[in-house]
Order: sequence, then C-alpha cells, then structure tokens
Amino acid sequence: MSFNRELAEIRFGTGLAPRLRGPSDVFDMMRRLNGADRAAKRYKIESFEVFAERIERVSELWQVRRKKRGSEEAAKAEKAIKVEKRRARKAKDRWLWQSIRRRAFTSDGLRERLAFFWGDHFTARGKVSLMKRATSPYIESAIRPHLTGYFADMLKAAIAQPILLQYLDQKYSIGPDSPIGLKPETRKKGRGLNENLARELLELHTLGVDGRYSQTDVTELAELLTGLTYDGNGQFAFRADYAQPGAEVVLGESYGGDAAKLSDVHAVLERLALHPDTARHLATKLAVHFVSDTPDPKLIAHMQERYLQSGGHLGTLTEALLEHPAAWAAEPGNVKQPIDFIGSSLRALAVSPEAISLNDWKSIRANFAVPLRLMGQTWQEPVGPDGWPEDDAEWITPQRFAARVGWAMSAPSLLQPDLPDPREFVGQALGSRASEQVLFAARAAEDRVTGVGLILASPAFQRM
Repeated sequence: MSFNRELAEIRFGTGLAPRLRGPSDVFDMMRRLNGADRAAKRYKIESFEVFAERIERVSELWQVRRKKRGSEEAAKAEKAIKVEKRRARKAKDRWLWQSIRRRAFTSDGLRERLAFFWGDHFTARGKVSLMKRATSPYIESAIRPHLTGYFADMLKAAIAQPILLQYLDQKYSIGPDSPIGLKPETRKKGRGLNENLARELLELHTLGVDGRYSQTDVTELAELLTGLTYDGNGQFAFRADYAQPGAEVVLGESYGGDAAKLSDVHAVLERLALHPDTARHLATKLAVHFVSDTPDPKLIAHMQERYLQSGGHLGTLTEALLEHPAAWAAEPGNVKQPIDFIGSSLRALAVSPEAISLNDWKSIRANFAVPLRLMGQTWQEPVGPDGWPEDDAEWITPQRFAARVGWAMSAPSLLQPDLPDPREFVGQALGSRASEQVLFAARAAEDRVTGVGLILASPAFQRM
C-alpha cells in the first residue's frame, strides 16, 4: 500500500484534527519535519542550559547552608531551596501540558512522535534534587535538535547531558589507575569504574542486545568513558584526572593512549553510530514503534541499508520508513501509548490551547499526570533505561484500559465544554476507520458526553 493521508496523521502523526490539514504525501511529511520547529517555539519548554541555572542557584544555596550551619542565613537558604524545588516541580507539570499542546495543535505530528521516540531511546531520569525534573529540558537540548541530523551527533549530545550521566551512575566512574583513582581516599570511599553507561550505550543505544560485543568491550568502553562527568552547577565536564590512562580496545579498534581527551570518546561513538548492528537495531526499533510489533523484515532491511548509505542520517532513516509500502499496511497498527491516546483525543476534539492555564498545575495533574499514571505511563518515569514497552499487551491490561475508558468519559467535557455532536465527531476522530458498530453507538448515544466517550474508547481509536 502507498501513502494514505489518514494513516499519515494517525500512524505517523498525533491523530486526525478537524481544523488542521494533514500532509499530502511523504515529501510533504519530510518537508514539514525538516522545516522550522513551530510547535516548540509556540509551546516553550526550557532548554537544559536554562534549567542548569536553577541547579546553580540551588548549589549556591546549599553552600550557604553548609558554611553557615545553624545561622539565620542558613535557615533562609534552606527555605529558598524548598522554594526552588517547588518551582521546578510545578515547571515539570507545565512542560507536560506544553508537550500535550504540541501534539494537539501541531501541523507536524511526525516531529512530536520522533521527539518522544528518541527521548525514550535515550531514557534518562534524574535521581536527586532538581535533576528529577530535568527530563523535558534534556530532550529539548539533546534530542529535539537532532531529529533529522546524524545519529552520531545525537549520541554525543545525549552523553554530554548531566541527567543521563547521573541516571546511569557515570558521574563518579573513575579509572582505577587515574590520578584520582589512585588516591587512598578515593578507594576508601569505594569509588571506581562503573560500567552502566558503557553497557547501555552498547546494549540499548547502539548495537542492541543481540549486537556483536563482549563483556571485554563493555569494560574497555567503560574505561574510555571515565572522565565524563558534570559539576555542581549542572554543567557537563570532562575530567582527565578521572580518566583511565592508556589505550582502550573496543570492538577490535584502539582508542586513546596519550593524554585523555574527549575526542577519543567521540571517536568511538562515531564508529558505533555507523556499525551495521546499530543500523539494524535502530531500524527495528523505529519500525516496531511506528508500524507493528512484528514489522516486515523487508522494511527493516530497507531502512538499515538507507541508514548506512547515508552515513547514519536520521532524516534518511525516517524517510526510508515512510517510503516503504509495508509501513502503510491498511490494518490498524500498534495500540496507542497513553500519551498518544490523550494527545490524539484532544486533537480530535479541537480542544482550545487555553483550556488549562499553564499555571494551573492542579488541573494539569488532575487531567493528565494522574490519568497517565493510572494508564501505566507515569510522565517521564519509565521503570528502567530501556524506556517504555512496545508490546501492545503491556498497555491494555484490564486496569489500564479501565483508566482509558474513565478518562474518555470524564475528561473531554471538562476540557471542551461545547462537545461536538457524536455523529459528526466519529468522522473527525476516526475517518474511514469508523466501523458500523461505532457509527451506531455514535447515533444511539443518550448524550454528547457518552457518545464522545464511546468513540474515544473504541478499539479503532485506541490503535495507530
């Protein structure tokens, strides 16, 4: 099957929208994706560079608290720290609403889907203090600018982000024979080499769990990565005194050997980005996410080949997905993840961008954060570094589906007081996917709340 306007919006975008015209062909989809990021400009989220200013303020306050312990000045600093943490917590809620608004009102749904996909590919959650609220700024700085660039550049940007270094315990990974590693106090504290980042780089971010690498490669890569860290102000740093001296051999190739430097790390990342196993892994993940839990092997092979021919270009990888007939199979695709379900619902309903104030964090939590958690997708808190599951069965358990139905029946009338007639809405939301059963339910509904809820809860709307 070839390009289909409805599928372009439902499967590869953020859903049908009655007031927005979808792309006319694959070229148009790529043109929009390569164009200006209008949604990010309109619905702003802090970059990590701006978020780091929050971290710096809290760091300075902590220093005052420690140095002036017991004083009135220390008490004021402690109070100010609580204020900054509360502001960051509310900012995270606002960024959830901004993310949903981007999905609901964009003319470039593919960009929003890819930003979510690659942000999940490089899953990172802060563990302590303000860093726990830094995922959206991290994606804004390290992921979103590289959606149509080279994968190596996204890879370099991601590992230079303090939140990822904290999440994978890289901050204190120290070469055993480095100047810092040889100090008695370092060994006394039990600090040394940590392989978490190296293992996830190989297993999750590049070669894949079935990739051709060994435990030795993991250890050697971990030694090469020593030196990657960040300071108390949330700024990335490379510390040569943390780095394991000497050359490291990863996948049969030697890196470094002289004075430790960041360019040695970049060199191995560039090679990993162009490895055939990486091409296969990325192509498979992208196809599974957008098309099917069991994508056509010919689609994977096509995407892999185009990726390698392009030198690891993500725009080309995406285009390869869209240009293959297998991507446009007529049968409904994957079950929507909760964030996709909510975003596409608001899009179909044409909910106003001002339905909730950015400062009304209680409504944002009640209408989005809490329902997402009940549906199984606590906002930006996947269980592990492998991100959210792709298996359809994970999302349609009895409890999670009940949460979807509950949201479909209650939230629309709160967000859109003037609900559409279900007989008209069924076409807006489902297009040609509306089955006779759903059409009958729309005609027979006792009221608009029930009718709209039944349409959003229908199996056809739950799938891409």
